[in-house]
Amino acid sequence: MKTRSSFLLAALAIVLLSFTEHKQRSVFKSFFNDVPNGVINILIDKSDYELRVYDADGWFATYPVVFGNKLQDDKMMEGDRKTPEGTFSIVNKRPHDKWEKFLSLSYPTPADIAKFNQRKAQGLIPSNARIGGGIGIHGTWPRDDMVIDYYQNWTNGCISMKRDDVDELYSYCPIGTKVTIQQ
Repeated sequence: MKTRSSFLLAALAIVLLSFTEHKQRSVFKSFFNDVPNGVINILIDKSDYELRVYDADGWFATYPVVFGNKLQDDKMMEGDRKTPEGTFSIVNKRPHDKWEKFLSLSYPTPADIAKFNQRKAQGLIPSNARIGGGIGIHGTWPRDDMVIDYYQNWTNGCISMKRDDVDELYSYCPIGTKVTIQQ
């Protein structure tokens, strides 16, 4: 009877621990420099849920991120919650009362407008659809960094980082930085 009770207690502990496990996704950084060297570029890989920073020396850092929609397709129109793909630049930086920091991207670009109009002409999106805008890189809601760890896409098409990570990126990333988003 004692063995059975011990077994049941151990099984219950394992089950409870499996529900409470929190695997934190980490930042990986170059150990050669504390800050990027020279001009930086950002590559956001939607399929890997990563934002990578490259500087004059090559790879500098990798941050975990999440997006809008679980579907990793290119943004089609306003309201689809998809993150656009292409090459953009950071056009504005500002503190944000909900999401810590906000780095605005140059979406939509002329290339995005051309894709949008072509898709509309092909009937892939409704004729009254709008392209949208306001896409950027920002933090999470306060005390909500775990959405990054659990790959929970929640934005309206933006790229979301942990609050400390977006603070760090904001500190060294100038306006004009090239940002490429790919699947």
